[in-house]
Amino acid sequence: MIGWSTARYAVLAVALASWAPPAFAQDPAATTVQSIARDWLALTDRGDGAASWDAAARQFKNAIARDRWAEALQKTRDPIGALERRTVLSTTFATTFPGAPDGNYAIVLFRTSFAKKTDAAETVTLEREADDAWRVVGYFIR
Repeated sequence: MIGWSTARYAVLAVALASWAPPAFAQDPAATTVQSIARDWLALTDRGDGAASWDAAARQFKNAIARDRWAEALQKTRDPIGALERRTVLSTTFATTFPGAPDGNYAIVLFRTSFAKKTDAAETVTLEREADDAWRVVGYFIR
């Protein structure tokens, strides 16, 4: 049997819980670009430079040839080993980006752990192209 003081505390706990501020869902645009960035990174994680180049934005493809990208990806990713964990730190949107024409850009910053580099940061920059699809235009790892 619940005593008066136990019942009173239970009612108080329920009342306090109902006064808590509501949880807000993440911005759908941020969720979309994060998902696209993760899908693209999955290609790089398995060392598929050709597929990651194919999935990239036109600006990306104009900046580096497919075979050179595959080679650069291999040289960068092989020494740090396999992916262990990746967490989104932030997602920001911009209409201007240094060295690029005005447009719609998203920058997704990840904290990443690899087998041989446990504290890395990855930045994936996406551009909304003319067909309204977000595609990767830049990738930086440090």
